[in-house]
Amino acid sequence: MKVRVDETKCQGHTLCAMAAPEMFELSDFDGHAQAVTEQVPSEMEGAVRAAASSCPEQAVIITD
Repeated sequence: MKVRVDETKCQGHTLCAMAAPEMFELSDFDGHAQAVTEQVPSEMEGAVRAAASSCPEQAVIITD
């Protein structure tokens, strides 16, 4: 499973980082998120799916 954040959609709500803090880092400038790594470790898949579903902008993109 892979994850990325669509930077054109991200509004900096920070919900993804709250759901999966190990997988998302936030910009100090505007709070926008980016994935720490594209490849999601198997033990983090549930948290990343929760992060994607919690994003009001649907900016967290998961691919298998």
